[in-house]
Amino acid sequence: MATSTWRLRVRLTDSPGVLARLTVRLAAQDCNVLALTVLPVPGGVVDELVVTAPDALRPADLLDLLRAEGGRQVSITAASVHDLVDERAATLRAVGRVLAEPMELAASLRSLLGADSVQPVTPGPEMTGWGVSAIDDHQFVVALPGGGALLVRRAWAAFTDTELARAFSLLETLEAAGRFVAEPRAVVTSDGAGLVLRMGRPSDADDLAALHRRCSMRTLFAHYHAGMRTVPRRWLHRLLSPPRGATLLAMAGSDVVAVGQLIGTADPRRAEVSLLVEDGWQRRGVGAALLSQLAFMARGEGYEELVSWCLPTEAALPRTAARAGLDVRQSVEDGVLRVAMPVSKTGSVRRVSASTEHRRR
Repeated sequence: MATSTWRLRVRLTDSPGVLARLTVRLAAQDCNVLALTVLPVPGGVVDELVVTAPDALRPADLLDLLRAEGGRQVSITAASVHDLVDERAATLRAVGRVLAEPMELAASLRSLLGADSVQPVTPGPEMTGWGVSAIDDHQFVVALPGGGALLVRRAWAAFTDTELARAFSLLETLEAAGRFVAEPRAVVTSDGAGLVLRMGRPSDADDLAALHRRCSMRTLFAHYHAGMRTVPRRWLHRLLSPPRGATLLAMAGSDVVAVGQLIGTADPRRAEVSLLVEDGWQRRGVGAALLSQLAFMARGEGYEELVSWCLPTEAALPRTAARAGLDVRQSVEDGVLRVAMPVSKTGSVRRVSASTEHRRR
């Protein structure tokens, strides 16, 4: 019998035997409870169960089973073997992962909290200091020391106070170890020039337009696959505030010298990535630094693979991906080169500065 694994959350009536009756009801439908976690909430507890169920039993059927036993605030999402890891072991693993590589903070928070996405955002004026601030039951902001913030979202179930406390404890541990990576981040090119990587803002439109004016027609054609000299104003705002992604800028002083984008696709496992580097800054490691940062962001948002589309004669992106520590798979589709870069495996991305290749040589 084919089965699927599900992660369920339910608030049950606080009375003896109710959880036992629920497990009996699940067993009667050939469901097997693999794990149970009790999360304290004001006025009671929320039970989280990881269960295997026959494929013939739909998610809506499982929710009806929970409600039939008096369950409230029921929610469900697909689960995997990773959801069977002991809670304490998962927490220790997340701490160790971030201590070894602070750029893994977003991915570690997503894994620890079962979040849908963790993405960088620009801190608002109300964010002072560092810590965790709830926006509503399904999203909160992690403000980082020294600047920068992460927006944590989960649609399938509300966050509990216990989970917010876990996130804050992780921040406290990193603060005590002095291992925070604040956004923006400084990098050094292969010839010793200093750059700053930071998230794009709508106010950067004029500087982004200036970048396009400084780029050669060859560079713009390789990026847009069309001949163009100027970018319409509405495009600039969309480039800086994409509706399903994020934009990262490389700054040399007040000038934008490169831009990278991470855009979600119809496939929730994949995101499209693109890079535009000013001619004078090419082959100096700027693209590799941008791509490495975008790969960390992609993992934090739950993507397993980055994809990009290039002209068949262009070898710059595969070369940049290799420098950023990403595996590359190439194929030609409809006359265009498709470059796929897996990012789902731990350790498949290494943090690089723009000077990594220069030092190795």
